[in-house]
Amino acid sequence: MAAKQPPPLMKKHSQTDLVSRLKTRKILGVGGEDDDGEVHRSKISQVLGNEIKFTIREPLGLRVWQFVSAVLFSGIAIMALAFPDQLYDAVFDGAQVTSKTPIRLYGGALLSISLIMWNALYTAEKVIIRWTLLTEACYFGVQFLVVTATLAETGLMS
Repeated sequence: MAAKQPPPLMKKHSQTDLVSRLKTRKILGVGGEDDDGEVHRSKISQVLGNEIKFTIREPLGLRVWQFVSAVLFSGIAIMALAFPDQLYDAVFDGAQVTSKTPIRLYGGALLSISLIMWNALYTAEKVIIRWTLLTEACYFGVQFLVVTATLAETGLMS
């Protein structure tokens, strides 16, 4: 009996065969669009999903607060640097300023904080936003204590 030899096996190079690659990806369920219009590159990305979907929305007034804070910090900083007498007069009701240097140093510090606020306005990272809000809270707390102590010391507290 003569046995027929099977034809030699030919390897199929699916990496170069574009139709085969598309069929394989279709069977695996990757490469196509899902209901949200996303194109998944792998099954892992399908299972894990897109990180952007799960981001928490920012509060409505957060960006407005950041903008208003940046503008106010910048305005008061420029006023403290350029017109220290008028700023001291506005805060302490007509008291005469003895030295302009501390007020200008205060203006420089406020200008630094305002630069941080302007940069935080354009970021989406939650950690940076948290630290800037904490910076503002600390600043306002220290400002309240300093102004209260100064008013008590000068006897202007009513």
